[in-house]
Amino acid sequence: MFRGNLQHTGIYESAGPSQSSALKWKFHTGGSIFSSLAIANGVVYVGSADHNLYAINLDGTLKWKFKTKSRVTSSPAVIAGIVYFGSWDGNFYAVDVVTGQLRWQFQTAGERRFTATHLHGSQPVTESMPDPFDCYLSSPAVWNESVYFGSGDGNVYSLDAGTGKLKWKFKTGDVVHASPAISDGVLYIGS
Repeated sequence: MFRGNLQHTGIYESAGPSQSSALKWKFHTGGSIFSSLAIANGVVYVGSADHNLYAINLDGTLKWKFKTKSRVTSSPAVIAGIVYFGSWDGNFYAVDVVTGQLRWQFQTAGERRFTATHLHGSQPVTESMPDPFDCYLSSPAVWNESVYFGSGDGNVYSLDAGTGKLKWKFKTGDVVHASPAISDGVLYIGS
């Protein structure tokens, strides 16, 4: 998952790639890629602004792609045969890693960008505008048979990882595009 584990340490269990001076392969999507990729069992999972989540074999060939109704900028998490991710269409998805078929989806109240006045020094000072750099979505954390993520609707969600049923949600004061980290049984996330 995003940053390698629930604590987001960036330390991965497997060895990093060996040094290479040549491009091994490339894969073209129909849009920009903002999310980090996840690699599990010889497959690369990555979202694209072309509204798809891609599963790409390590030789660079397409295994499958899953279409959503908007950009996929959430970094996927792959656990127990399911890839979890969010889309700007306001849905959170669970897709089978082998077939690319939908296991379940959960509808949030919708996505939106963070909006404020005088953002990044913009003028006029009193004009409210969406943050042009708010292009990422919360990347899921999967722990203890639950999947956790934030949403532009201002909520942090906990869903049953197997069924997608809502366990709980927590209302914050604004957009939640940060990714949850979990340590010692406590979930941490920014809004």
